[in-house]
Amino acid sequence: MYNIVIVGVGGQGTLLASKIIGQLAMNNGYDVRVSEVHGMSQRGGSVVTYVRISNDEPLYSSIVEQGQADIVLAFENLEALRALPYMKDGGTMIINTQEILPMPVITGSVKYPADCLERVREAVTTVELDAVDIAHECGTYKAANVVLMGVVAKKLPFSVEEWHKAIEQCVKPKFLEINLKAFDRGYQY
Repeated sequence: MYNIVIVGVGGQGTLLASKIIGQLAMNNGYDVRVSEVHGMSQRGGSVVTYVRISNDEPLYSSIVEQGQADIVLAFENLEALRALPYMKDGGTMIINTQEILPMPVITGSVKYPADCLERVREAVTTVELDAVDIAHECGTYKAANVVLMGVVAKKLPFSVEEWHKAIEQCVKPKFLEINLKAFDRGYQY
């Protein structure tokens, strides 16, 4: 059983990431549940997605409870900090080291916490990378989500070929080559 929480900001590709993982699990005969929680996602607000995968027992809920996530995939630093309660002991948080300022910070009513990553590192095992920069090197910053999928791939029991197939099924053909390259770069990270 794998419990995965994907957190980010609207427009970062969190929903595509959950779709790819869900497709991958279905392709391989696993029971899978995906649940999306949209905040003000179209306005740059938080987006949380739960992905639950099981090959040995049926899943009755699509929600990952606090303290139950094997993997938290955080697309942004503050979202990583907000997602800490989901982590279970021994879990791993994979973090795209990007800062996206929420509206209260932009308007000046609050400050962006300068110590987000330090607080997360103190609490859990992390894998940190600048997925946006890696994706940009592959041809578009928009593939940062798929770079992160490459990192996640090492934590799940599926082959690179199986990941490639799921990406092919979820990404438009005109963007496939860049996304496969982005995935492979993330996998090599």
